[in-house]
Amino acid sequence: MTKQTEMAVLQEMIVANEVCPELRRSATQLVMGAGSLDAKIVFIGEAPGKNEDEQGVPFVGVAGKFLNEMLTLAGMNRDEVYITNIVKYRPPNNRDPLPNEKQAFWPYLIRQLQIIDPLLVVTLGRHSMEYFLPGKSIGQIHGQPKRIQFGDKKIVIVPLYHPAAALYNGGMRQLLMDDFVSLPTILDAATRQ
Repeated sequence: MTKQTEMAVLQEMIVANEVCPELRRSATQLVMGAGSLDAKIVFIGEAPGKNEDEQGVPFVGVAGKFLNEMLTLAGMNRDEVYITNIVKYRPPNNRDPLPNEKQAFWPYLIRQLQIIDPLLVVTLGRHSMEYFLPGKSIGQIHGQPKRIQFGDKKIVIVPLYHPAAALYNGGMRQLLMDDFVSLPTILDAATRQ
């Protein structure tokens, strides 16, 4: 079975299993993810926003434009990475995803990562970071690679602030860009291990 087929089956499972039916009713569509299924880096945000819900693609709004800018700055192309969120439906009024919603989607995110099999997982914001690095503070560990056990293998997690944080706090913009430009070096180190 190809990765495309496996991802399509996973998407059908989310719908068939009625994951977060209240979110599904208020959303336009399921936003699974976008990019290369052979990506070495997967970026994980929290949940789709209004633009993402309308277009069915993660990170296409203002935060997505900043993400694209940072990818370019780091010498990466959006088509070469994979971008997704923990929660696959837009929460009403762009509220933060609730703990039970993140928990409901967690097994499907794990399966996505198993299908793609990346070397590096970059969490964007505390909502996605807390599942991989529970009890950690993003303010203390942002930009620092952490090797963790993930199923039967080890993967490298790099927690970063969410791009939207820089939109609300201009002082974070440079911090986030600095963290982002270190990703190719971290990926190179992960490739050699």
